[in-house]
Amino acid sequence: MQVALLINGEPLGARNGATFERRNPLDGRVASVAPAASVQDAVAAVDAAAAAFSAWAATGPQARRALLIQASRALQAKAPAFVDTMAAETGASAAWAQSNVRQAADMLFEAAALATQINGEFTPSEMPGNGANALRQPAGVVLGIAPWNAAVVLAVRAIATPLACGNTVVLKGSGMCPATHGLVVRILQEAGFPRGVVNFITNAPADAAAVVEAMVAHRAVRRVSFTGSTQVGRRVAAACANHLKPIVLGLSGKAPFVVLDDADLDAATRAAVFGAYANAGQRCTATERIIVDQSVADAFVALLAERTAALPVGDADQGPALLGPVADMRIVERCNALIDDALAQGGRLLTGGKADGVWMPATLIDHVTPSMRLYREEAFGPVKGIVRVSGVEEAVACANDNEYGLAAAVFGRDVGRAMAVAGRIESGICHVNGPTVDDNAQMPFGGVKDSGIGRFEGQAGIDAFTDLRWITV
Repeated sequence: MQVALLINGEPLGARNGATFERRNPLDGRVASVAPAASVQDAVAAVDAAAAAFSAWAATGPQARRALLIQASRALQAKAPAFVDTMAAETGASAAWAQSNVRQAADMLFEAAALATQINGEFTPSEMPGNGANALRQPAGVVLGIAPWNAAVVLAVRAIATPLACGNTVVLKGSGMCPATHGLVVRILQEAGFPRGVVNFITNAPADAAAVVEAMVAHRAVRRVSFTGSTQVGRRVAAACANHLKPIVLGLSGKAPFVVLDDADLDAATRAAVFGAYANAGQRCTATERIIVDQSVADAFVALLAERTAALPVGDADQGPALLGPVADMRIVERCNALIDDALAQGGRLLTGGKADGVWMPATLIDHVTPSMRLYREEAFGPVKGIVRVSGVEEAVACANDNEYGLAAAVFGRDVGRAMAVAGRIESGICHVNGPTVDDNAQMPFGGVKDSGIGRFEGQAGIDAFTDLRWITV
C-alpha cells in the first residue's frame, strides 16, 4: 500500500522523495510504503492548517456537524478496507478492526453533536451598564499524534473534537500503521472538509523528534493531542512546556482488576479474560493486574485459568474467539522478560508462557509480588499477573501501588461497597462489575498520575480544545 501526505488538500510525497516501509509482523512482507516527511514538510502542513483556520472557525456549527456526520458514515462504509489495512500493518484481527471502525464512527457522530454545544455565559458586571461574557472559541491549529494499537479510534479521537470546536488539525500518523491513519484522513477529505482543515504527516522513526519539535514550535499550533507511551509522552510534554503549548495526554496504564470477597466469580472471570486479552492485551486500558481477595482466590483463579487456557492462538482473520498476534517482536521480548523475572521470583505459571514469535499465548501467572517487574511494569501484551490480598484495605492499597492511573475495575455483589472501593482507586476511569476496557464516545477519557493530563471527548474535550475568553460589553 502506498501512502501519501495530505497538505492543503493535496496528496504529496516528501519533498526529498524519502520513504520508509512498514512490514507485516506475521510474514515480514512490506505492508505499506509512506513518505518520510522532513521538517519542511511538517511546517508546510501546519502552515496549511493555519491558513485554513479563520474560515473554518467562522463556519457555523450546523455545517461542521453535517461534515462530521458525513465522515462518520463514510468511515463505516470503508470497514472492509480498514480490515485489510490493519491486518497487513499490525496483524489486527478482522473483529478488532471492525470494532475500531464502529467506535471511531461513534466518535465522529458524537463530535458532530458537540458542534452545537460550545456555549458561554453572561455575567452581570459590577459597573452599571456593563455585562461580561465568558465565551469558548476555537484555539487554532491542533497537532494530533496517534499510536497504532487502536489505530482508527485513536486517530479519530485526536482530531474529531478539535474539528467540531472549529480548529484545524494536523495528524501525525504512526510509523507502525501509516496506511491505516492515512485512510482515516483520506475519508475525512472525501467527506468534504475544506482544503487545509485536515492535514496528514508521516515520518521515518528516526526523524520523529525533529518533526514533532518543529510542529510544536510553530506559532500557529495552539494545542497538542498525544496518545502513546508515558516515556514518549514526557518528551512531547517537555517540548510543549518549552513553547507554552497546552497538551492533552493519554498515556500508559497498568489497570487493576479488583475481585472482592463477594464477587460474582463467573461474571468476574469473563470480564477479566476480555479485559486482559482483547487485541492481545495491546490497549492502554487492558487489565494488567488481577487483584483477588484471598477468601475466593482459589475458586476464582481456577475458573480464570480454565477460561484463559481455552483462548487459542489463531489466525487473525478467524474472528473474535481467537487470540491474535502482537504487533512486533519488541513486545514479545518485553513479555518474555517479564515472565522470566516473575517465575524466577516464585510466580506460578498457570497457562501460556514464553514465545519465540508474534503468536504469543494468553499467559497467566499467579502469586505475583511487588518485587516482580510484572507487578509494576505495563506488559502491553497477553501476559497478566494475579496478586492475592486479604480484605478491602489491602486490595485498595495494591490497586494504588503503581505510578499509573488510567482504567480500573471492581467486582462485588454489594454494589454500594464496590462503588466505595472504586472511589478510592487512583484512576481516571473505573468500572464496577465490568471490564477495565470500555469505550463510550461521550464520556471523558483520560487518566491520573503517569497515565496522562486532561480529558478527551464530551464537554471535557470542548474545554480542552477551546480558549475561554472574557469579553465585556
